[in-house]
Formats: sequence, structure tokens, C-alpha cells
Amino acid sequence: MNAPLQAYAGAAGPEVIEHLRKLAKPLEGASVVHVNSTAVGGGVAEILSRLVPLSRELGLDASWARIDGNGDFFAVTKRFHNALQGNVVDLPRRLLSAYLDVSRENADRLRAQLEGADFVFIHDPQPAALLKFCPDRRGKWIWRCHIDASRPHRPAWKFLREYVRGYDASVFSLAAFAQPLPHPQFVIPPSIDPLSEKNRPLAPEEVRGLVERFALDPSRPMVLQVSRFDRFKDPVGVIRAWRMVTPHTPIQLVLAGGTASDDPEGEAVLAEVRAEAGDEPDVHILLLPPDAHLAINALQRSATLVLQKSLREGFGLTVTEALWKGKPVIGGDTGGITLQVVDHHSGFLVSTPEGAAFRMRYLLARPGMIVAMGKKGRDFVQENFLLTRHLREYFTLMLSLKHGQEREIMIA
Repeated sequence: MNAPLQAYAGAAGPEVIEHLRKLAKPLEGASVVHVNSTAVGGGVAEILSRLVPLSRELGLDASWARIDGNGDFFAVTKRFHNALQGNVVDLPRRLLSAYLDVSRENADRLRAQLEGADFVFIHDPQPAALLKFCPDRRGKWIWRCHIDASRPHRPAWKFLREYVRGYDASVFSLAAFAQPLPHPQFVIPPSIDPLSEKNRPLAPEEVRGLVERFALDPSRPMVLQVSRFDRFKDPVGVIRAWRMVTPHTPIQLVLAGGTASDDPEGEAVLAEVRAEAGDEPDVHILLLPPDAHLAINALQRSATLVLQKSLREGFGLTVTEALWKGKPVIGGDTGGITLQVVDHHSGFLVSTPEGAAFRMRYLLARPGMIVAMGKKGRDFVQENFLLTRHLREYFTLMLSLKHGQEREIMIA
């Protein structure tokens, strides 16, 4: 069950709730459709599962639609994802044709819902071409890119840009991710729901009960990375960093995650991670189902330190989740992680396994610093990365478009 809006007053403050109600009033009754490619797995689905119900409570006619796809469709959209994050990819004509064919089929299926909406948010490359196949739309369409698109592979971006340029606006998580487009661009970072199963407070006995089934030793430090098994998350690099630390400080490493239904590479990456770990008894690779929110919550609360050693990262909600639980984060010096981890204050930014190992050893030798950094991180999240702020900025965007604001707005 999603929590009612008033329940967020404790985490965000009562004045924030009142501000949201006032901001939503001019949008009352507006139909808003969010479209993405999967109902579970990944940060986009997590955000929408909470944001849409709260929008409804605030008086908007909000809904969430998902596109369907086949193997070729998700093969090419995974390539788009990798290409936007800078990888050189091959885009054969056959896969591009499959992308457009599936987009057309989804547009036909969703046409009435999309063309009749006042606002349509299209999330990431998978459904980006829907606009082309909805010529009779009456509302404002927004392309919401959750990916680090700061240095995209140019041929892939050139293809996607032809479908994105026709939108009324686009949204990126950082200003550095934005690309030249002939419409207003907004900067809106993602957020976490502090009342969700993954982030709500847990009693110590509840944490112990949830973690016991993973055969971890509660008497020894534990370092945790929670993420999809994706090469950009660098789980192999995390294992290599752990190997540099454990001769000096025996620690347990937990790699917890799963695969998303729209990611055909997940199983291959998981096999690479298992091969790198070998038979190390202190490396725990946990393949969790998409609804293992309480288990992830308990693992994050049990961790001594949390890693997110991504090589490229659109945002990385697991960083905010860990900071909210008072854990310092050692994160990759890239993308949205740099927006969350204040270097030397709420954690450390690193670029290599050696850097991650050095910072792990440094913090593990300083328990007092772990506590102090954890408090700073939680305060920072409360001010910047809760769902209530996310809603406020989406409402501001919609009001801007509704009233014909024809200039660029950057929302920090």
C-alpha cells in the first residue's frame, strides 16, 4: 500500500505538504500519463509506482502505461542505453526497423490514452518514438531521460534525436547530461520514497531477521553494493577492490541485485561476476527478485559501508537510499553520483578499484567518521532527494508548459 500524502510530513516537513497542495490546485483534473518499458526492476519503475498514486491524491488524473516489446526491440534499446552512456555500438538496419515497428504497435494500442492526455511523460529511449505515431495528440509531451547522455555515441544519438526533437520539453537528471534540442529543457534529479518498504524505518530485530537468511556474519564489517548486474555498475571492479582490502581488514562483501525485464545483458554480466568471485566464501552474490524491497532495506541498514562504483550513472537511487539510512557511500566519480555524494563529507568519489579499496580501508579504521558522514548524508537527502521535491518540480514543469512558458528553466 502506498502511504497517503500527509504521512510524508514527518520526513519532509508539513510546510512541504502544504506547498504541494497549493501547487497542484491549478492542475486539478489534468490527465497525465507516464510511459516506460517495465513495471518492475530499476529506478524508473520504483519512482513511478509511488509518484503516480500521490499525483492522483493531489487531484490529477494520473496513470502509468508500459510498452510491450520483443527480443529485437529490447536488444536495440539496450544498445541505445549503452550508446547514450558513451559506448560505441552497432545499430543494424534490421534492429532499427524492429524498434520502429514495435513503437508503432504500441502507439496503436495506447493511442486513445496518449493522444487524449494533457501531459505525457515518456521515460528513456524505449518509448521515445511513440510521439511519431501519435500525430493527433492534444497535450504536451515531455521526454524524460534518466541516462547519463553527456557524451553519447553520435550515430545513435542522431537517430534518437529525430524522434526526441519533436517533444514539447525534455528532462535530464543533471545539466551536464542535456543535449542541444529545439525545446525547453528541465533539470530534475530523481528521488526516493522515504515511506516505501525499501526506505521505511526498521526495528533492529526486523533487520536481523531479514538478514539472517543470507548467512552473513553479524560480528564482522560488511560492505554492500546494490544494483542491477550491469557492466556500467562495475560489479567486477567492486570484487577486485574488496580483494585489496581483505588482507588488512577481513570484511564481507555483498553484491545484491537482479536483472530488469528490459535488459537482455543481465544474465551474461551475472555470469562474469560469479566467475570473478570464484569460491570466495566472503563474497555473497545475491540474486534478488524485484520485490525484495524489505531485504534490500535491511541489507543497507546492516552494512558498514555502501558502494556504488559505477563507471557511468544517470543517477543511482541506491546511493540516496544508503545515505538516507545514515551510511557513507563510496561511489564512482561520475554522473548523478556526484550530485549525491559530497566528497569527504557524506562519502568519497573514486575512479578505480584501487581508489575504492583505499577509501574502504580509510573509513573502516575510523568508526567515528562513518557515523559523522552518515548523519551528513541523511540530512542532505532530506533536503534534496525525497519524492515530495520530485513531485513539486514535475508540477512546476507542467504549469510552465500549460501557461506557454517559452524559455529554458533549470530547476536545481
